[in-house]
Amino acid sequence: MISGMTRLIPLLGYPTESFKAPMIYNPWFEKNGIDSVVVPMGVKAEDYPSTLASLFRLSNIHGALVTMPHKVTTIGLVDVLTPTAQIAGACNAILRHPDGTLLGDQFDGAGFVRGVERKGCRLKDARALVLGNGGVGSAIAASLASAGVAELALFDTHEAASLALRERLQNHYPALIVKAGLKDPQGFDLIVNATPIGMNDDDPLPFDIERILPTTFVGEVVMKAEYTPLLRAAKNKGCVVQVGTDMLFEMIPAYLEFFGYGTATPDELRAVSTIRYF
Repeated sequence: MISGMTRLIPLLGYPTESFKAPMIYNPWFEKNGIDSVVVPMGVKAEDYPSTLASLFRLSNIHGALVTMPHKVTTIGLVDVLTPTAQIAGACNAILRHPDGTLLGDQFDGAGFVRGVERKGCRLKDARALVLGNGGVGSAIAASLASAGVAELALFDTHEAASLALRERLQNHYPALIVKAGLKDPQGFDLIVNATPIGMNDDDPLPFDIERILPTTFVGEVVMKAEYTPLLRAAKNKGCVVQVGTDMLFEMIPAYLEFFGYGTATPDELRAVSTIRYF
């Protein structure tokens, strides 16, 4: 039940139809007697800076969750960034301090990596390909580097995004082999689709599935469908896969701590989740 005491956490992105987070946070808040609510808000890129500033003038806003296409833009709209957000070059969580200053952090990468490792994928010394080097892809690449991969290949249709990410990674991980502009999936232990490709059933696959082996781990960030065309094709090849919502369940405990709500296990969150796929 929303009351006059309810603390608001907007989920900012566009479009909103694929948003799953409210169906995890809100049931968990209700179960634990927390008077807060996550509200999806569709904000187009050109309106985002002014909308964010207006929202944080509200007296009952606690913080915000940020998703595509605003994660990179948010970097320049908060007062303080954690080191994780600085390396990723993207921000997906904002906390308002009592003095009104905004702290930005990034949890996409940590959530993705925790899910992959929980499924038995060994990242130490692995070779990984990250397709899509915007906010979520940059965060995943940063967390893969932290987990000890030996080589990272980066690809984005906007080459400048790959080159900038490569520079940030090499500044923080000088021993890491980082290659930009590579899309051929052959020979990689892990492939991540961090692009929007897969939002629709008729989308093309983001890479040539015939070029991978059954031993390749394939991870997805798209959450509109549980099994995107890419994941279905990878499963048919015999690959172990990670669905987009797994990243979400793995990162939410860190979000809850960031917002001062305690923590939860992924299993506890799944037990109360009301996620539906359309």
